Amino acid sequence: MPQLSFHSPVGELTVSEEDDAIVSLDWGWAKDNQSTPLLRKAKKQLDSYFDGKLLDFDLPLNPAGTVFQKKVWRVMSKIPYGHTKTYGDVAKALTSAARAVGGACRANHIPIIIPCHRVLRSNGAMGGYSGDGGLDTKTALLKLEGAILRGI
Repeated sequence: MPQLSFHSPVGELTVSEEDDAIVSLDWGWAKDNQSTPLLRKAKKQLDSYFDGKLLDFDLPLNPAGTVFQKKVWRVMSKIPYGHTKTYGDVAKALTSAARAVGGACRANHIPIIIPCHRVLRSNGAMGGYSGDGGLDTKTALLKLEGAILRGI
């Protein structure tokens, strides 16, 4: 599976491709890097995102997950740059439960591009974040986007 690693403001990231689609974005450096047109496009878009210039990613994605998780990720992908929704908002859109949405956020293999960092608890608290750096990274991403955060 081709992978490309690079430095970012939230640490070293590795983006992976399979069958002409992005399948994961992980923290850390891949042992073997292989540049492909799609991986270079993903890096360029991520660099633009971190520079505050890219508001919407335009990449083919194919994360592994259950049917429900993929529904949650589609709803999350529609949350605009700089905005947030609650776990309950996402659950309501799917006629589901907030806790199940949290589980799908935790299972997101393509964070940042599928913006699970934009999902918060109903009281405005951060909730969780499974990316490296946890809530510090989630807060940094939301601040980068100019999201209005209570108490931060």
